[in-house]
Amino acid sequence: MDISLVIPLYNEAESLPELYAWIERVMKANNFTYEVIFVNDGSTDNSWEVIERLKARSPFIKGIKFRRNYGKSPGLHCGFERAQGDVIITMDADLQDSPDEIPELYRMIMEDGYDLVSGWKKKRYDPISKTIPTKLFNATARKFSGIKLHDFNCGLKAYKNIVIKNIEVYNDMHRYIPYLAKIAGFNKIGEKVVKHQARKYGTTKFGLSRFVNGYLDLITLWFTSRF
Repeated sequence: MDISLVIPLYNEAESLPELYAWIERVMKANNFTYEVIFVNDGSTDNSWEVIERLKARSPFIKGIKFRRNYGKSPGLHCGFERAQGDVIITMDADLQDSPDEIPELYRMIMEDGYDLVSGWKKKRYDPISKTIPTKLFNATARKFSGIKLHDFNCGLKAYKNIVIKNIEVYNDMHRYIPYLAKIAGFNKIGEKVVKHQARKYGTTKFGLSRFVNGYLDLITLWFTSRF
């Protein structure tokens, strides 16, 4: 299988049909073999019902359902366990990540030989209450990890299968997957400028407390990697 798409989500029922239709168009146009793994992180809307309807129409969709909201890292962890593709691509479910980026991300892994490629949303449509903490966070993550990425927290990333099978994503560690990969010995880490779509449905799940927790996780990870 060429590609596994792992998509964690929380209360994104409105966007899911449009997202999958977009993914399907891209996959067919490029003749990719693929699977889409939707991880429903305890949604309180009808996201799971929408996933079930999509699954009934497409053999390429798989669903994982959490009984409560655990967070993005456990969602990715479970999706990574199930993923079978040569290349695993993660994206958010809110349509702010463009499936049109998939072919080039796949090419960078398969032809350029990157272990991991991280998206960089150079031009963002987020409110200032999110952009300023994001810039501070990225500067700190670059300093601690030694990895020169502009956008550690971008949900749109691509990985060799062997990478996601050799790292463990927990707490809020999804923000530091490039650092986890580096610690595990995967050093060819690249970056691609990707388009940031304006939010079409719902509201942002961003919370300042998650960035605070993220900083604590980064410090812990940095100390444990020293010994």
